[in-house]
Amino acid sequence: MPTEAILSTVRQFLGVDPTVPITLEPIKRGASGRTIIRVKCPVHEPFIGIHWTEEREDNAQFIPVAQFLAQAKLRVPAIIHERARYRVALVEDLGDTDLYSLRDRPLVERLPLYRSAFEQVDRLFYTKVPKEFHLMPPFDADLYRWEQQYFFEYLVEDHLGMDASPLRKNPAFNEMAERLGTVTRHLVHRDFQSQNLMVKDGKVWLIDFQGLRRGRQEYDLASLIFDPYMNHSRDDREALLALWEETADERPEPTLFHQCAAQRLMQALGAYGNILKNRGDEWYRPHIATAARLLEEVTAGTSLEPALAPVLAAIR
Repeated sequence: MPTEAILSTVRQFLGVDPTVPITLEPIKRGASGRTIIRVKCPVHEPFIGIHWTEEREDNAQFIPVAQFLAQAKLRVPAIIHERARYRVALVEDLGDTDLYSLRDRPLVERLPLYRSAFEQVDRLFYTKVPKEFHLMPPFDADLYRWEQQYFFEYLVEDHLGMDASPLRKNPAFNEMAERLGTVTRHLVHRDFQSQNLMVKDGKVWLIDFQGLRRGRQEYDLASLIFDPYMNHSRDDREALLALWEETADERPEPTLFHQCAAQRLMQALGAYGNILKNRGDEWYRPHIATAARLLEEVTAGTSLEPALAPVLAAIR
């Protein structure tokens, strides 16, 4: 059992006998195939225990990617102890405050944290990867097509009960995947959204980075600025883009940026449909309407608009 593997690793790390009380507090997150627990005991400050399965290939990347990012001076939780053989890692506890938990505060109060997050993306952009370091497959046209299929299957077919054949046959989706997949030079987090950006000491720290790979920086930016969990207004998104421009001295090209946003939103909608079907977690249901509204906005006036219109109308 995952909790038993974590507890065994904790006792090994602490070198304590069974009489020492250890409290395990589950942390609910959307991580697939992972168990995440806060560990408390009288002989050490709290830390996080993580156990992963082989359900997803990227789960095994957590430890090496954490170590690589720390060496590159990005803010990530420190690995305190690991037993990769048993698929367990003990890591620094960053607390419970993430960007999502601050969503009701005025944007002007949160802008310093978004600046901190953008600085991490910018640093990631310039980070060099050793030749021998293993990364997940790059964000190429095939991966973008996979995201689209994920959306067709779990949102359109399973959640809405609609026929996705016209979408699968529509060349506009494949053309977008091909265009976005032409550049895969720089590192991307791949799930750069509010729940994966922890706040500690007034700075943003990255978590759930095991999907790190090469791809387009605009995908990470779109993931945060068009984050359905945050539901930013047009004005807020413009303020965030202006902040990014201050950080990186440039803005993303609008068409490319909106295509990355469309890809990310389809991926998110597919994930919500998958989670509702296979895990029954109703927390995700309200975010479908938000993501659909954003997807409608970023595809307006493009070749995807008529193709997606019936789907988005069904969600409304």
